[in-house]
Amino acid sequence: MNISWAISGTECELQKPNMTENGLGNRVLNMDTMNPNVKRVEYAVRGPIVQRAVQIEKDLKEGVEKPFTEVIKANIGDAHAMGQKPITFLRQVVALCAYPDLLEDDKFPEDAKNRARRILQACGGGSIGAYSASPGIEIVRQDVAKYIEKRDGGIPSNPDSIYLSTGASDAIVTMLKLLTSGEGKNRTGVMISIPQYPLYSAALAELAAVQISYYLDEDKCWSLDVGELRRAVKAAREHCKPRALCIINPGNPTGQVQSRQCIEDVIRFAAEEHLFLMADEVYQDNVYAEGCQFHSFKKVLFEMGPEYSSVVELASFHSTSKCFMGECGFRGGYMEVVNMDPEVKLQLTKLVSVRLCPPILGQALLDLVVNPPQPDEPSYSTFIKERTANLDILAGKAKMTEQILNTVPGIHCNPVQGAMYTFPRLSLPEKAINAAKEKGQAPDMFYCMKLLEETGICLVPGSGFGQRDGTYHFRMTILPATEKLKVVLEKIREFHKRFTEEFS
Repeated sequence: MNISWAISGTECELQKPNMTENGLGNRVLNMDTMNPNVKRVEYAVRGPIVQRAVQIEKDLKEGVEKPFTEVIKANIGDAHAMGQKPITFLRQVVALCAYPDLLEDDKFPEDAKNRARRILQACGGGSIGAYSASPGIEIVRQDVAKYIEKRDGGIPSNPDSIYLSTGASDAIVTMLKLLTSGEGKNRTGVMISIPQYPLYSAALAELAAVQISYYLDEDKCWSLDVGELRRAVKAAREHCKPRALCIINPGNPTGQVQSRQCIEDVIRFAAEEHLFLMADEVYQDNVYAEGCQFHSFKKVLFEMGPEYSSVVELASFHSTSKCFMGECGFRGGYMEVVNMDPEVKLQLTKLVSVRLCPPILGQALLDLVVNPPQPDEPSYSTFIKERTANLDILAGKAKMTEQILNTVPGIHCNPVQGAMYTFPRLSLPEKAINAAKEKGQAPDMFYCMKLLEETGICLVPGSGFGQRDGTYHFRMTILPATEKLKVVLEKIREFHKRFTEEFS
């Protein structure tokens, strides 16, 4: 049979090969014998709509006429792909580490050279081509611990509780592996927000863990309500064993920033329900809205006193891929564990050792993020200027996106308080909803596919992140350059008007 995706009136087919050719009629690995959990994995951020966008790009290069000249991929938080410039100091030190002969070049400032020498001295054979210890290079873990202590107002951080990782995603999946156990009603349940970042649902599907969904309150700027957490965990206890609660702050895809009071309430809930807390804090520098502030879960936990700080188990995550850096391709990240059982910690170390070590250049880049140029160093002024500019530009685009989308009848956009995305709600005509059903598509997938085919703009439908029944959304990154983002928003405005008229 054919495997196919229906794409805005165009049938995109993946032909099943003739299984009798070349003696391959009895493969050991086939759809019946492969891991069934893998078949349940879905990852909308790089799903069918993105694959269609890639095909359209190829068509444009081959001269196929379209009503647009380029595909604008606003589907993923990839800052450099959207034109953000690298931070000079970060790239200088990475270049020096990768090609140490440059240490003799006068074009590089002395503080960059000193950082490179320090990192290289901590590498086997003085080369980034060597493996590191599985939890990461020792001096980098020490620098991460110092960074956390400074960020959290002096609350101690132990380098032995820091695990460097291949981006934050790698650490998150590793922690979920540790948490997953049991069978039937004793199977691990993990609470994740809806809307959610699809990494979580995909990892839980692969691990055959139970997803426990709790809904953010869209009418209150995607806030988290502890009453909703209680509802979700109570219902889940009937069919699984809730063991973990995942929080993304600032939020992806919803862009909310949690208040300190909310974080305190979540910590109390986790303590009461005996849940392991996972705090995804990769957007901690991306806070834009007036009156909003990032509070780390660890800082709040310890400021609540030993009643909580001595018992609540916590893993928090950070990355080089977001914030002012946007260095996604280096795959640098870390997690810090708090109150972890010492024997389990040994098992965690064993688990990460199976994968040898995170990328060394990613570790080097992370070290520069947590240990940036200081005021008395030559690179400081340029670093601060570039860092501030990147964050200010993002703040401006966050406000502009909210304002323009809210001028479109049928689109409602909450304030983009932080992170790199907006998740506006769509009002879709009944005729469009029925047309989507006829194609076997979610209505917002139908909408986003049609938007792609007519404008070249690639967004991710809200159905890929989860949403309340009867509501429709899309996720769009605010990362395109300001002028291009204006074009994107204007095209969405014009398209939504045409779409509404067509299906009214």
